[in-house]
Amino acid sequence: MPTTAKRVTVPEFAGARLRGDKLVVVTAYDYTSAKLADEAGVDAILVGDSLGMVIQGHATPLPVTLAQMQYHTACVVRGVTRALVIADLPFLSYQVSPRQAVKSAGSMLKVAGAAAVKLEGGERIADAVAACVRADIPVMGHVGLTPQSVHRMGGFKVQRDGEQLLKDARAVADAGAFAIVIEGVPSDIAAAVTAALTVPTVGIGAGPSCDGQVLVYHDLLGLFDGFRPKFVKRYADLGAATRDAIREYADEVRRGVFPAAEHEFH
Repeated sequence: MPTTAKRVTVPEFAGARLRGDKLVVVTAYDYTSAKLADEAGVDAILVGDSLGMVIQGHATPLPVTLAQMQYHTACVVRGVTRALVIADLPFLSYQVSPRQAVKSAGSMLKVAGAAAVKLEGGERIADAVAACVRADIPVMGHVGLTPQSVHRMGGFKVQRDGEQLLKDARAVADAGAFAIVIEGVPSDIAAAVTAALTVPTVGIGAGPSCDGQVLVYHDLLGLFDGFRPKFVKRYADLGAATRDAIREYADEVRRGVFPAAEHEFH
C-alpha cells in the first residue's frame, strides 16, 4: 500500500488483497513508537495485549486489563496521522458473552479512539465477532497460536491442525471480520487458509503467503530480549545501542564531562 498522508480506513485495508498490495503492520504501545512507525509508512498499528510481556514484564498477556488497553491505545492514536489503529481486546473482556464483547469493543473506539478491535479465537468466539460487527465495530480476527490460550495450548506452540484452523478462520470471516491474523502456523497451512478466504490475512510466524505481515516494534528493532521467536527478523540492534549510549552518559556524568558549558543556562 503506497505511503500517503491520507488516513488508512478499514475498507481500504480490507481491499488490499484485491489491489495486490501487501499489508505492513507493526505492534506498538506508546505515542513515540506509534509516531515513528506511522512516519515510516506502515499501513496499520496494532496495539497488542503483548504489552503485558514487552511493557509490563509478565510471562503472558493474561494480566492485561481493558483499562490498560484503553490507555495504551489512546497513546498510540495521538501519535498517528495515517495508519489504521487496531486494538486488542484483552483476556476475559469478550469471552463471557457477545454483549460483553460489544461493550468492551465499543469502549476501545469510543474511549481510546481505535478504528477497529482484534479478537482471538475461531469458532468459539464467532458470535462475539458477529455481535460487534452488527454494532458497527470493525473486527480483525486472530487464529492459530492465540497467546490468550497459552495454558490450553501448553505454551506458545506452533499450531498444526490445518482442518481446525480453516474452520476457525472461516467462522471468523463469515461472522464479519475484515481481516484475520494467522500466528504460529506452518507456511503451507497458512497458505491454504489464505487461499480459502476472501478477506486478507496478516501473518506472524505463518510464512510468506499471507496478504501481509506483522511484527512487534520492540522485536524488529532489537529492543526486547525476553523472548525471541524463530519468526522474528531484527532490522536493527537498538537494545545494544541504547545500552552503549546510557553507559557513555553515565561515564560522562561521573567524570564531570556532562553537562558542559553549551548545556548551561546563563
